[in-house]
Amino acid sequence: MQTSTLLIERKRHTATIWLNRPERHNALDEHVIRELTHSLQQLAGETAIRVIVLAGCGTSFCAGADLDWMRRAATFTATQNREDAQALATLLKTIYRSPKPVIARIHGAAMAGGMGLVAACDIAVATEQAVFGLSEVRLGLIPATIAPYVSEAIGLRAMRRYTLSAERISADKAWQLGLVHELVPADALDACIEKLAQQLALGAPQAIANSKSLLRQTAENSTADDSWLAETASLIAQTRTGAEAQEGLAAFFDKRRPAWQEETR
Repeated sequence: MQTSTLLIERKRHTATIWLNRPERHNALDEHVIRELTHSLQQLAGETAIRVIVLAGCGTSFCAGADLDWMRRAATFTATQNREDAQALATLLKTIYRSPKPVIARIHGAAMAGGMGLVAACDIAVATEQAVFGLSEVRLGLIPATIAPYVSEAIGLRAMRRYTLSAERISADKAWQLGLVHELVPADALDACIEKLAQQLALGAPQAIANSKSLLRQTAENSTADDSWLAETASLIAQTRTGAEAQEGLAAFFDKRRPAWQEETR
């Protein structure tokens, strides 16, 4: 499947969305944002797809915002600018809240908005030569829509440094900061992602979606909040009586694969 800015490849239980503007280093503009958001929403509803991979064609993952788009936005009305900015915020939220695990496949540059895409994904795998950065202040901008996701990934203290300095972040430093989960040689990138996708597909689909929701709520609450701790007890109590839990436990005791794993064989 191909759109004007994307390639979408399906292989067994995994869908890979390729940003397909290599001549622009896969920079984001209103067309990429609209098509990527729509594709993610569509894949979220496909039961045969268990894992989504976000990747970039050419030499870069994503170089951030397309500067021609930024130049055009400077001439928008206040209402147009808010709507335009909201579209990017919606894209990042769509990635972050996808019921399916989303893996970032990173090579080359992942700058500014590209770094935001990485942070919004559940798992990030990068080549040893990848480079990251929050370059906005050097253009008179701020990393507004990506800040919640990057801050969660690397922590607010590190976010302060790299937002204000706009210095480049090496792949090794990104791994140390927690932005990237795995660093691999370029020729091992796809094999690493395929292995991760296989592991993710072993999980029950609804349990994965509910676990992602649980983790978001955990980030918003505290162990000092008794009502939240009581809610977690309610959540596991409800889950135990669900169809997936019943099938998973029965499969364990019967020494067989649960139904959702049979579907991906």
